[in-house]
Amino acid sequence: MPVLTSGQQRLRLDPPATAREAAVLVLVYPDADGLARLVLTERVTYDGHHSGEVSFPGGKAEPEDADAAATALREAAEEVELDSDAAGVEVVGALEPVWIPVSDFRITPIVALAARRPILAPQPTEVARILEPPVAAFLPDAPLQIVERNVRGWPLRFGGYPIDGLHVWGATARILGQLGALLGE
Repeated sequence: MPVLTSGQQRLRLDPPATAREAAVLVLVYPDADGLARLVLTERVTYDGHHSGEVSFPGGKAEPEDADAAATALREAAEEVELDSDAAGVEVVGALEPVWIPVSDFRITPIVALAARRPILAPQPTEVARILEPPVAAFLPDAPLQIVERNVRGWPLRFGGYPIDGLHVWGATARILGQLGALLGE
């Protein structure tokens, strides 16, 4: 969790009733050597809160989605052209929800396993590139980068993961930390 470098206390709040439901897909699959990998995306640059950030494929729930798993799979199909059937994807559970105050989304991370490496392609208006880091990069002994930045007027210190020259932080890092802690057990 980010902390203020100014010494001020920042309250951790539960999601308000206004929080919009969303889901992301935490997809684990074997690469050609049998190494467990994940699918992450680098978002395109745009004028908005999450421009250029690293995230899981996912997004807001739509009325036609039966549940959070349906949202996560639909969004992954839209963002990275995931063909769940071709990759042998099986949803195995969910991690603890994460609330994003700046955009007021309550995100449910859906964990799924693929029997084989999926064939992926970025949706060009949403995804700048697809990242496929090893799961080992997020286990409890994995290196963390601690940085201090001014984010929207808040002087913050926070940890994140170094992946492919990027700093993975925020909700994505929190979800990766949950996954790593679970797998580290």
